[in-house]
Amino acid sequence: MKLQIPAAYGIEAAVKREIERLGFGHAPAIRGRVTLDGEWADVARLNVELRAGERVLLVLGEFPAATFDELFEGVSAIPWEEYFTAHTNILIDGKSVESKLGAVKAAGGVAKKAIVTRLKEKLRAGSLDERGERAIVGVSLYRDVATVTLDTSGEGLHKRGYRVLTYDAPLRETTAAAIIEDSFYRRDKAFADPFCGSGTLAIEAALYARGIAPGKARAFDFTEWKCTPRGVLQRAREAAREREFHGQIAPIYASDLSPKAISVAREHARRAGVYDDIEFKTADMRQFRAAERYGVLVSNPPYGARMEGDLFPLYRDFAAMLRELPDWSAYILTGYADAERALGRPHKRRLLYNANIPCSLLCFFGRKPSAP
Repeated sequence: MKLQIPAAYGIEAAVKREIERLGFGHAPAIRGRVTLDGEWADVARLNVELRAGERVLLVLGEFPAATFDELFEGVSAIPWEEYFTAHTNILIDGKSVESKLGAVKAAGGVAKKAIVTRLKEKLRAGSLDERGERAIVGVSLYRDVATVTLDTSGEGLHKRGYRVLTYDAPLRETTAAAIIEDSFYRRDKAFADPFCGSGTLAIEAALYARGIAPGKARAFDFTEWKCTPRGVLQRAREAAREREFHGQIAPIYASDLSPKAISVAREHARRAGVYDDIEFKTADMRQFRAAERYGVLVSNPPYGARMEGDLFPLYRDFAAMLRELPDWSAYILTGYADAERALGRPHKRRLLYNANIPCSLLCFFGRKPSAP
């Protein structure tokens, strides 16, 4: 089967490396989607273990679709009866870029009609009640070529299940995981986030260090379909648990000036199963110090429109604190326009989005550890 993993803007390379690290070999990234070949066992494993990818899509067809008739015929040619029953709740997720069929809602209606028409014929059903399992069909039109996919994940993979309490401007879990995947962080290095908020970065770092699969406890849409082999998800979960690391890891520090933030972060860490791996503290960023000579600091400091006053003094003090950690590497995700003026020129810069806000990931590399 042909699979696609959508990735948020700016983190495609992290998703590609993660997929290759999982042993899938060549996986090209095109227009924000990483493509690879796989089987149902791979569908289950990717859903359970992916940290930075947004979803796991099954590609069912690609064909020219410059007209509604071509779209209807192309969708009708897909063997939907192999996947769905008369009770499947079919939802359409459409998009169109540089295509003649620019009316996304109308194109989705044509695709849905094609699916229903074929199912009625092949299943010999007078009607479809759609009261059963959910199936999200993607119809993506790009330069008059349609790609039809089936979303095996259902809810986005960023929904790990541990973040149940609300706090201001949370960082998406998949974005946090991608930054960590791209950093120098490993379980034998200390980790710190002095603006931890609801704890997402520290928790994702702990999950990464422990090798805990982020999706091992959640549900996925594909398990309810008639075509899915029995037990495939359970086997993926068991294999993921066997790969977990239970030894000693370097300290993970998470601090924030807000007691509420620390309370929320503690609860999220508890639900994620990594509470004992993170040292939480209510403290000002300026007070952060670490006994470890080498480490990785990853943080998402304030920059949103809701912040009042001039943030430059805060970032200037942040820079002063970082200078006290010359052998640490720092990865700062920020939408603050004057961040570089305060922090200094980074070794590397990347554009990412956080809650649809364009941000820069500023990467400052510390000195390499001395050879033994």
